[in-house]
Amino acid sequence: MVRVSFQGERGAYSEEAVINFFGNEVDFLPLPYLSDVFRSVESSSSDYAVVPIENSLEGSVSETYDLLLNSSVKIVGESILRVRHCFMIHPEAELSGIKEVWSHPQALSQCRKFIEKMKLKPVPFYDTAGSAKAISEKGILTAGAIASCRAASFYNLKVVEKGIEDSENNFTRFIVIGTKEVKKGQNNKTSLIFGTPHSPGSLYRALKVFADSGINLTKIESRPTKAKPWEYYFFVDFVGNVDDQKVKDALEELKKVTTFIKLLGSYPAELV
Repeated sequence: MVRVSFQGERGAYSEEAVINFFGNEVDFLPLPYLSDVFRSVESSSSDYAVVPIENSLEGSVSETYDLLLNSSVKIVGESILRVRHCFMIHPEAELSGIKEVWSHPQALSQCRKFIEKMKLKPVPFYDTAGSAKAISEKGILTAGAIASCRAASFYNLKVVEKGIEDSENNFTRFIVIGTKEVKKGQNNKTSLIFGTPHSPGSLYRALKVFADSGINLTKIESRPTKAKPWEYYFFVDFVGNVDDQKVKDALEELKKVTTFIKLLGSYPAELV
């Protein structure tokens, strides 16, 4: 059975993303930190991992990008999850007695209107499913949790309301990481990191390579190098596979105008 790690407790949205990609017949390995998840793949404690990389409302997950920079893992797939938040309380609690709502800061941010309507005090928690687990195990009767309905079922909590997010366009893109390259699919995406000289026009020259090659960029993200203040690495996703001739040619041209290139992987794309 394939073993797949993810950050958070059982019932987390990352676990749902695992199921979306691999199905239910996997050995789930929940871990407390994203760095632990990456290490589990690097050390072969898990075969694969599924980690969040961007949300359609809140933007990129910076820690995932930083870990990709220094890790030996490869991106081997992606999973797009429609995030539906549920408000849940202990089965013995009364709604009138609920004063606080616990959840991950992003989930709290995505449910501002509901929280204000209910006049609840938001309390940040390390994980959505973790907040549900804590309320269940500690028997908390004065706080509710925002998490997935799967988490409510997992920890035997009572769902008060479903779909409480402010926007219906709430999607999280997860990447699947492993240590082996994957075969070319029908729709392919490639992810890489590059650095540029700290001089005028350097980023333009790098991006011009993709434009001149007819390669469609689907994402660009900058992250500090941490070696020098105000210098950055650039993460890009583009349509195509490293085995495509025009991609091979473009990467050769890119080497001429960049200081650093790291290929993160070519993989079947769910979103292009």
